[in-house]
Amino acid sequence: MSVENKFQSQKFYVTTPIYYPTAKPHLGSLYSTLLADVAARWHKLLGAQVFFLTGTDEHGQKIAQAAEKAGVSPQQFVDNLVGEYTSMWHKYELAYTRFIRTTDSDHVQAVQLWLQKLIDRNLIYKANYTGYYCTPCETFITDLAYVKSQDIELVLCSTCQRPTSYLAEENYFFRLSNYQAKLLDFYAQNPNFIVPKERLNEVIKFVESGLRDLCLSRSTVTWGIKFPGDNKHVTYVWADALNNYISGVGYGNSNKTKEFDFWWPADLHVMGKDIVRFHAVYWPAFLLASDLPLPKQLLVHGWLKVNDQKMSKSLSNTIDPEELLNNYGADPVRYYLVSQMAITRDSEFSIVDLEQKISSDLANDLGNLLNRTVQLAVQNNCVKIPVITNWSESSQKLRSSLLEILDTYAQYMHDNYYYLALAELWKLIKLTNAFFHTQAPWVLAKTDCNKFIEILSAVCHVLRTVAILSWPVLPTKSQQLLQRLGHELALDLKPNNSKNLILELKNNHWDLDFNLQAGEPLFTRYDQNLKIKVTEKTNMSVENINQGNINNYIGIEDLTKIELVVGTIINCEAIEKSDKLYKLQVDCGAYGTRQILSGIKQYFAPADLLNRQALFVLNLKPRQMLGLESQGMMLLAKDAENNLQRMAPIAPVPNGTRLA
Repeated sequence: MSVENKFQSQKFYVTTPIYYPTAKPHLGSLYSTLLADVAARWHKLLGAQVFFLTGTDEHGQKIAQAAEKAGVSPQQFVDNLVGEYTSMWHKYELAYTRFIRTTDSDHVQAVQLWLQKLIDRNLIYKANYTGYYCTPCETFITDLAYVKSQDIELVLCSTCQRPTSYLAEENYFFRLSNYQAKLLDFYAQNPNFIVPKERLNEVIKFVESGLRDLCLSRSTVTWGIKFPGDNKHVTYVWADALNNYISGVGYGNSNKTKEFDFWWPADLHVMGKDIVRFHAVYWPAFLLASDLPLPKQLLVHGWLKVNDQKMSKSLSNTIDPEELLNNYGADPVRYYLVSQMAITRDSEFSIVDLEQKISSDLANDLGNLLNRTVQLAVQNNCVKIPVITNWSESSQKLRSSLLEILDTYAQYMHDNYYYLALAELWKLIKLTNAFFHTQAPWVLAKTDCNKFIEILSAVCHVLRTVAILSWPVLPTKSQQLLQRLGHELALDLKPNNSKNLILELKNNHWDLDFNLQAGEPLFTRYDQNLKIKVTEKTNMSVENINQGNINNYIGIEDLTKIELVVGTIINCEAIEKSDKLYKLQVDCGAYGTRQILSGIKQYFAPADLLNRQALFVLNLKPRQMLGLESQGMMLLAKDAENNLQRMAPIAPVPNGTRLA
């Protein structure tokens, strides 16, 4: 892969499927749109001019039936629901260029112009159709696509498994069979046309089995785009909908010829696997028939599933994106969907997994790295980090790792495997956490000021890189991260930005300064409603316990006096004059940062404690030890081998959580 392909982009046009506005958007719709948004933002980072198209598919029998049930006209029905989509997309920061509606006048004009061209080329003819039709999927069912239930009279749709209707009506047909050989040639010459590649094999098998001419109109449906020259027919909804990809950038508008020529063909169509046939077979055939270039690539993702079932409105198992937004915020949900849902397979959605991913990846790995870095700088009056001109070997090694990971990250983003790109980015974050622990800047602050500043600078350079690379997925939190580093203008992205920030990162020699700013944690940890239980192993036998050797009982009123709190160890220093004591700095949330001295040096290395949660008694009277004040006590227990073990919650919880 050349540098130009991986790190540079001049123009990028990405689309989502357009959605049926029969109900509020669900998480599956959000996921497709989010993938397109990530692609668009990535290419903005590469300095490309970007067009991101999404919208709603508002015609067809399904919409007409839903409107009739609601007691309103089809136009009123879709008008009432479209705002739900635009509002939700804005809340999730899906920065589309245009939201197209198939009821838009320029789209209607473009579809009718396109149909007339096919008619003039004798690629459309009138005939009678007899067979089955799936209204929920708006799909004509052929003998290659349907399955029968045990009831011999019931024919089910092979896609949604719902009953179909038998049709006998006059239709216009598109000569799809003319394009079987041309399509197979195209697939052979473009093996990367579909990502992942396995989906292309399925399409090839379908085309090889034989293509039949495709119904292109409906004469028993009135809600749709009128067929040119025959008002008894409306355009088949899929022929209408697919054309949004060209009408959205100016096709059919004589005033937008240059605009259309610039943007078309699309660089990437994003969709779920259930509609790949329409996009990989019918749409390319339509374009071939129209002498228009074919799209460069389809990104076909798997389904989001709940309890091992596809998430869909028809199955009533959808998850409301609004509820997720209110509970977790846009960026954490975006991160979970992109990082956890592999495009190559169906993925199960789980609230437990969502909270665990936010707590471990965002709060612990990334958020804590920022917090500890800034806190150390503040504590040592070193928030202004100057340019470093002489890097140590350990810092140079970290930068080399960053550049290697950047290269792999860019490759995955170029190939549209965004979840793998994020895995690479988190590898960098974990490497930097390990670097932070190994270098022990809390010790260097007292012994080697120059080295201390160098370590902070190295971490800040990594955090700046992470902020920029994570911007496609975390558009708000990444900019907050940059602001904490004093680089709030580093991501000055305009709609058509020409600055290639990725190439800049690749060529950067770590010659920046930083002005660190304290602030609230970027992310919240979640305890997933798990109860924390403290246990302690002793040498007392069960027999002695049964004999009642506990003779120092306390009342509940005594227990409630103890402030037993969860905290995260953010610093761990050995005390020079002691063989036993560590000086711990513990983030106790609302209780503040506490200094706690603990005689555990022979049992733990600092790396075993840093960034780990533990249980602390906070309302012990402070005591002086070797001239230092200890403001609490850490809870530990001895195991069967007489080694101390840290007591901690079994899952991350917010710092300051008090045990009840």
